[in-house]
Amino acid sequence: MSRPRGRYSLLLLVILLFGTFGVARAQSMSTTPSADVHLGVATCAGGPCHGAASTTKKNGVLQNEYLTWQVHDKHAKAYTVLEGDLGKRIAANLGIGSATTAKMCLDCHADNVPAEQQGVQFKMSDGVGCEACHGGAQRWLGPHVTGKVTHDQLVKDDGLYPTDRPVERAKMCLECHLGDENHVITHKIMGAGHPRLPFELQTFTQIQPAHYVIDDIYKKRKTVFQGTQFWAVGQAMALQQLVSGIANDKHQGNGVFPELVFFDCQACHHPMSNLRWQKRASTGLGPGIPHFNDANAIMLRAIAARVTPDMAKTLDADVHALHLALSAGEGNPAEIARRLSATAGKIGDALATHEFSKADMQDMLMAVAKSSTNGDTSDYAAAEQATMGFASIIYTLNTDGAVDAGTYAALKAGLNQCYGAIQKEDSYDPVKFAAAAQAVTRAMH
Repeated sequence: MSRPRGRYSLLLLVILLFGTFGVARAQSMSTTPSADVHLGVATCAGGPCHGAASTTKKNGVLQNEYLTWQVHDKHAKAYTVLEGDLGKRIAANLGIGSATTAKMCLDCHADNVPAEQQGVQFKMSDGVGCEACHGGAQRWLGPHVTGKVTHDQLVKDDGLYPTDRPVERAKMCLECHLGDENHVITHKIMGAGHPRLPFELQTFTQIQPAHYVIDDIYKKRKTVFQGTQFWAVGQAMALQQLVSGIANDKHQGNGVFPELVFFDCQACHHPMSNLRWQKRASTGLGPGIPHFNDANAIMLRAIAARVTPDMAKTLDADVHALHLALSAGEGNPAEIARRLSATAGKIGDALATHEFSKADMQDMLMAVAKSSTNGDTSDYAAAEQATMGFASIIYTLNTDGAVDAGTYAALKAGLNQCYGAIQKEDSYDPVKFAAAAQAVTRAMH
């Protein structure tokens, strides 16, 4: 069971909580062995370290990171959610006993490491704490405290997880926000009452309460990546992970139904009186046919068309083929999904090292907007991803100084219209969203 989602506000998403089929790594991974002990959040909470009551900003460190996590970060409440009415209801419907002890729940609602990896001060009830993201601190805590060891050395030699890197951050977050072999999310869990799992790497990074500041000291210690790059890499890895699940024999479903968690929720779950279907050339499917959730594929198409045009053609062909295989019985779905996974991985590798120019971002923004006029955002999940894509591009344009104040204000106004159009998924109107998307493109001209 994964961490539940929140609701959209007019301006930004509000999330309740925080892969391993994996893109081939263009950046080095942590060498953390599975046996590293997790010492618990208490080991980070000392006043001279990260437990100050207010920002002291010593040597580039805010020092109030623990308080920010404990008070403002929903990850700290992830375990507590299991004790609430919804957690109890879902567990009862699934017949798994208490959600606070069920592995399928704890794997995402806590730092669920085996007992032999739990230090003296470790508590499962702390929820998703420091080491769930930064890795077991057994080896890196001591060198980290000295302040004499570089960040890269801690990652390479001591098991610190490199959350500052797009590929690694995406891998870590998608484990629970999408699911993988070790964090199993199924349609059965959703049917038991678990909320839907929307996710976009850069947007969720931005709305998580920050416990770091990107200043000159930070830039000396770590590489600073563009927000657009986090968005782009996240889209590639999310698509790869999704279709890798489709290809896995373990996820073929039971009885006459496939594993429906890979399909678009709103393709089935909307009022029958809401006549919303419209033709989508990119799927090749007619009305009344549920299709796999291709929202990330739509975004990746817009990205790849600009950055990797040759691979974009292969991506289009693979996505089209998978739609027909899954929904119309044309071809072997697992074989096509594996091919699409490889395509998404290659694109992800290219994006991980690409520096996005103003022209890149403008072109991708226009391409995302185009998805609202060709029927691709007739489905809510695609409009949701398009909105978050707009946000990532717009804020990066502003951060990079690529647009003037007037243009930025107009872009934000259009973006706010998009957030308004997707505020309520049950009453989503694709025509209203298309109008909002066009307001974004007009601001860019």
